[in-house]
Amino acid sequence: MELRHLRSFAVLAEERHFGRAAERLHIAQPALSQQIKKLEQEFGVELVRRTTRRVELTDAGRRFADHARTVLLATDRATADMDLVASGRAGHVSAGFIGTASYDLLPSAARRIRDAAPGIRLDLHSELLSPALLDGLLDGTYDLVVLRPDGVERPQLDVRILRTERLVAVLPDQHPLAGRSRIDLADLAADPFVTHFSGHRSSMHEHVLAACAAAGFRPSPIMEVGQTVTLVVFVAAGLGVALVPEPVRSLALEGVSYVELAVPATVDLALATRAGDTSPAIRRVAGIIAADCASRAQSSEADRVRHRAGPPQTG
Repeated sequence: MELRHLRSFAVLAEERHFGRAAERLHIAQPALSQQIKKLEQEFGVELVRRTTRRVELTDAGRRFADHARTVLLATDRATADMDLVASGRAGHVSAGFIGTASYDLLPSAARRIRDAAPGIRLDLHSELLSPALLDGLLDGTYDLVVLRPDGVERPQLDVRILRTERLVAVLPDQHPLAGRSRIDLADLAADPFVTHFSGHRSSMHEHVLAACAAAGFRPSPIMEVGQTVTLVVFVAAGLGVALVPEPVRSLALEGVSYVELAVPATVDLALATRAGDTSPAIRRVAGIIAADCASRAQSSEADRVRHRAGPPQTG
């Protein structure tokens, strides 16, 4: 049985006239008659009774018309769905985000994806460390990840830098320097530090140590934590100070003050996918995340320029 024969029979069942049905189908009337005869021969039953004026459906024809409409409707739905998938407007994407991208980029990008491609089902995973995200991308747990690109240069991955982020100091709001607009990192040399895990568990630990070394000291003592939100909470509790990427300001917790560094260190944020992945949905989600990140970076820079310029002068 061919799909075109089902469609021809469904149209004939609606029109009850070979001429009008053939016209709708854009085929010759004899060709339509042959298609119906093939169906009747295949099923071994009479589907229509032909008269000089009309076509009447037999009991078998009425039953088969219901089946034909069901199959054609399902086929049309499947075709429409595959069109959405092919254009990247439908599908399933699992995305993982490091903790520092979970507070500003994740919610903003998720809203844009929902608005631009509501047919894509997103599985979002946040507050993860870069090494775990990298492992999950390679083993197929995640389709794309937002992470620190340190040591991620691998031929099986496509990595694009999303933005470069300044490090800012996080101080307890009772800290003597908490009210400053900008400080020298060396001014924190005597303070205990709260950092992300050391070793291969997090790349931020080494970035913090490198920034402190450039400022002429090595922080001591150091308290290590796994999540950025925990780090900020520990600072709020007065257990130490910390350095975090500037977007962590979006994590508005009481008891802390974010202060810019006079000579800020920077860290990169990147988006990684598996090389050669042809999924349109993954490509579309990756593109939306990159565009959203670029838009947020432009807005942040504009806000920073306005802040430095101060309030408008009035005459």
